[in-house]
Amino acid sequence: MTKLSVVVPCYDEEAVIDRFDAQTRAVLGGLPIEYEICYVDDGSADGTLARLRALADRHPDTTRYVSFSRNFGKEAAMLAGLREAEGDAVVIMDADLQHPPELIGRMLDLYSLGHDQVVARRGREGDKALRTALSRFYYRAVNRWVDVELTDGVGDFRLLSRPVADALLSLPENNRFSKGLFSWVGFDTVTFHYRNAAREAGSTKWRFGALLNYGMDGLISFNNRPLRLAIWLGVTLAGLGGLYAAWVTVDALVTGVDVPGYVTLVAIIVGLGGVQMVMLGLIGEYIGRIYYETKRRPHFLVKEAHHPSSQAPEPLDALRHQRQRELRHGRVI
Repeated sequence: MTKLSVVVPCYDEEAVIDRFDAQTRAVLGGLPIEYEICYVDDGSADGTLARLRALADRHPDTTRYVSFSRNFGKEAAMLAGLREAEGDAVVIMDADLQHPPELIGRMLDLYSLGHDQVVARRGREGDKALRTALSRFYYRAVNRWVDVELTDGVGDFRLLSRPVADALLSLPENNRFSKGLFSWVGFDTVTFHYRNAAREAGSTKWRFGALLNYGMDGLISFNNRPLRLAIWLGVTLAGLGGLYAAWVTVDALVTGVDVPGYVTLVAIIVGLGGVQMVMLGLIGEYIGRIYYETKRRPHFLVKEAHHPSSQAPEPLDALRHQRQRELRHGRVI
């Protein structure tokens, strides 16, 4: 390998990005490789973009960045980073230092043994007991459904060979679930464990609602079994309804017509209505994904970019960029 690309999605990481860059360069500088760091600003609302401009000015030959026109999400940011990366291998890691930069050397050692994917699997040290239990339950349950294997503790922190990166870039789908895509493309994969590190600054963007939606994406992105379940559930309920109707008919013929069971009737109506709404929502989720796929919109829009070969951010020209800098520093009224 002659060059390594490090892809770093960033969203409101102003407080930690300089520290991350310094630690990562210290590690990369001690390795016998050429490297580049590809930052992707996912529409940050703080000063992340300004810090990336400063890093590009300080290290123009080894820094590239793109900045989105708005927040498109981490999946889009990783895709943009993979498109920017020019290395023979690519490491994807977060900017909050929960992915220790010193593990890059270990990844390269395993990569040199012929592995195409080197995956870092974090432990659960420091996580709340409830979150750990829910996570383990989710992965056990979801792996009974999806067509790929999802591993608890395995995220985006990994090294990808160029063939793997190219394979991921060849997948045009709009609704991307990278955990599943990494597993789906296959190739020779090795996993190692590392101790969970605390976030050094800022706050996590993964709130409970975001995690819940992300888990739902994982459930339905790689299979249609929930729809198959809906069919069998419908058949089962229809069968139970038929048996209940037969029982009521026989009971009326044998013992005569009695006062109907109001509570039972209401319970059945409410229960079946709830099941129908869930199934309609499930079908709607799949149809919604088809709807977004048919639009063929780009995964993201870039408002500014810097490449090592360029002297100024693109598509901004040099004069416009200089004026923006002067405005930020209060030199122009």
